[in-house]
Amino acid sequence: MRFLAEKIKLKASEIGFSKVGIVAAEPLVDEGANLSDWLGRGFHGEMAWMEREPEKRSDPRLIFPEARSIVVVALNYFTPHQHQADENLGKVSRYAWGDDYHDVVREKLTELLTWIRSEDPSADGKICVDTAPIMDKAWAVRAGLGWLGKHSNVITKEIGSWVFIGSLLLNIELDYDTETVEDHCGTCTACLDACPTQAIVKPYVVDSRKCISYATIELRDETLPVEITENLDGWIYGCDICQDVCPWNRFEQPSVEARFEPRNGQTDLSVTEIADMTHDDYVVRFRGSAIKRAKLSGLKRNAKYL
Repeated sequence: MRFLAEKIKLKASEIGFSKVGIVAAEPLVDEGANLSDWLGRGFHGEMAWMEREPEKRSDPRLIFPEARSIVVVALNYFTPHQHQADENLGKVSRYAWGDDYHDVVREKLTELLTWIRSEDPSADGKICVDTAPIMDKAWAVRAGLGWLGKHSNVITKEIGSWVFIGSLLLNIELDYDTETVEDHCGTCTACLDACPTQAIVKPYVVDSRKCISYATIELRDETLPVEITENLDGWIYGCDICQDVCPWNRFEQPSVEARFEPRNGQTDLSVTEIADMTHDDYVVRFRGSAIKRAKLSGLKRNAKYL
């Protein structure tokens, strides 16, 4: 199946994916053990959904029993814009400036799966874009797309870490990539040193409970922890500090996907606008945006601290 594997990679590139690798759908033994340890330490905070059926996260065949191969893709989302220096504006994480990446990556993977079926009528598959219980970053590393950085994000040598990852589980055997990318973080500790809340408790391990992104997006409490509010520095949704300081992001390149451009040219949110926003306004304003993940109540809560 070498010929089909190469054609899949070419097609994925045509569709717009920045990198692609193909690996066998086998259990992630070491990665699964690391996940269990991470969960056991409570580093997932209140993300209870991560505790449910953790075995599925390390064995793709428990998600899609027919799985034989996994096509892993990376999609560059970097756009060369900056936050505005205005205390009346709250900073939004770069990944949420444009359209919801779940929709964009899923659309592209759907196109890829449709094409694969046209090439091999026996082919079937399952698309996974951050919502299915699969360890996307671990598969990206195994597929040779990059390495896991000390900030726990996947870093590619070509374009840095501003990438979304998606996986396509297939029921057909293919030729697999066997070479992985060496860890090039070396002795660098830029991300650990820059994190204002010391959420990166040690290289490659993040305690979500200390993370500004987790607090402003996933945490559903009516108030934010003091250690978060004292270090928000204007972040109303997410945080990019650990990636902003990563030396490998000097290789960042503008994404060719126009849907990742900031909506209405905005990289920030008006604190006043959020405070006064009604539910109807919220539905219209954030339709098709990843920002809806925080819910209006979460955005209003965050705005109170800016």
